Amino acid sequence: MATIAAEQKAKRPLIKRYLPRTLLGRSILIIGVPLVLVQVVATWMFYERHYDLVTRRLAEGVAGDVAMVIQLVESGMSGAALQRALGQATQNMMMSSVSWRSGEPIGDSGRTPGGGILERKLHRALGGRLPYDFRLDTDAADEQVEIEVQLPDRALQILIAQDRLFSSTQYIFIIWMVGSSIIVFAVASLFMRNQVKPIKRLALAAESFGKGQDMPDFKPEGSTEVRQAAAAFLQMRDRIRRNIAQRTEMLAGVSHDLRTPLTRMKLELAILGDNPEAANLAADVQEMERMVEGYLTFARGEGEEQPVQTDLVALMRDVVGQMQRDGNTVSLETEEALDLEVRRESLRRCLTNLIANAQRHGEQVAVSAKRRNGQIDICIDDDGPGIPEDQREAVFRPFFRLDNSRNPETGGTGLGLTIARDAVRGHGGDLTLEDAPGGGLRARLWLPV
Repeated sequence: MATIAAEQKAKRPLIKRYLPRTLLGRSILIIGVPLVLVQVVATWMFYERHYDLVTRRLAEGVAGDVAMVIQLVESGMSGAALQRALGQATQNMMMSSVSWRSGEPIGDSGRTPGGGILERKLHRALGGRLPYDFRLDTDAADEQVEIEVQLPDRALQILIAQDRLFSSTQYIFIIWMVGSSIIVFAVASLFMRNQVKPIKRLALAAESFGKGQDMPDFKPEGSTEVRQAAAAFLQMRDRIRRNIAQRTEMLAGVSHDLRTPLTRMKLELAILGDNPEAANLAADVQEMERMVEGYLTFARGEGEEQPVQTDLVALMRDVVGQMQRDGNTVSLETEEALDLEVRRESLRRCLTNLIANAQRHGEQVAVSAKRRNGQIDICIDDDGPGIPEDQREAVFRPFFRLDNSRNPETGGTGLGLTIARDAVRGHGGDLTLEDAPGGGLRARLWLPV
């Protein structure tokens, strides 16, 4: 079963292998993917439009202030007047300092644009406003932007706080975007989880009913569509129960009607005494009783028996022990504990039929049970002639017998395997026939855990 699931997974398209399998996962994906795409587009629009525009305007403002300072220097003011003018400009234009730098000329290095968006915008703005060479350092100490302008006689050094070139709206936008997305995603996930719960309860109720169990507290809930599906399931469950009850009641009446004439026939045969013809008729009456019991057992099916928690190991030991007391050779191999909620007598009848059928056609019978892949796997092997592969499904049909004679000693009534499969499927499992490892036939039944 695991191999088949792996093969089916390998055949699915590549994208479907990584998609969530649950309805909740897919619903969250349907909500999350558009949300992420919207945020990505909004972020791109923000940085391409708003951030670019704001950064460019801030850079042009700084470049205009630097140009104004240079005009003051070139206005021909005396030393004291110039210092007062530069001090007022520094104070009003939010400049950290304006000073003269001595040393080698800065050359034309300032005409080379930088790498970051801020440095590129400021380079472009300064290049459009200043007729002189300049050098720009946006990574100066203490969060300062250093601008050096090469005047004809000396170099002017200006320090400006980086805050003049940044806008806090970008951080507010990002925080709001991420925060609102998390809130929307959390609320949507909570609502989707509540919408999926009724579907999971409906699936659990259907699975329990398929195993022969009941959920008396199940009721329609959730959205309109889920309520409709749940109501349809409840109607279907009631119809199936009515059909089973009607069949059981009808066969109870048939049992009473058939057993009454059979009882009269047995009394009349007893009055006739030892008579060869009466002996043959008595044999026919006994055969009719066995056939009627077989038909009623098959038609009765699950009957009114309710599932109970059962130790399968103890149940199988009891069945095998009964077979061994009858003088048959049956071996049993099981795990330490196999507990499951089943209809005990129905499963006992199933195992008894299968083991008896194996004993009828073989000399050695081996019974094994183990837990595998979330189910309990029970195998009954014999060393008999087996059943042709093309007839292994036909033998489960009611009253079908490989032995064409009507002798119940050799072929039975043709209901043993039918009753066994009916019991197993009533628990949500199945029964199949295959070749035994050592030759003969293997009857494999599995029950879901």
